[in-house]
Amino acid sequence: MPRAVAGVLVECDPSIKAILIKIDTEHNHDFIVEDIDDEHVLVKNMKQDELKRLLKEALKDTVKEPEEGSESD
Repeated sequence: MPRAVAGVLVECDPSIKAILIKIDTEHNHDFIVEDIDDEHVLVKNMKQDELKRLLKEALKDTVKEPEEGSESD
């Protein structure tokens, strides 16, 4: 018998989606319900906040934020 899972549709660019899929794979597919297309995934409703936190950590390691004291003129 089919089982329903509450989910949230996430729209993102392909590079962020690749990171989301990597996180999902590393955590035994606990987050993503369905990989819809290049820019959309369906994420388990109860896991959305945890996935956001893990994505933020992954981006912090790969994307360097500009320093607050520096100006680029």
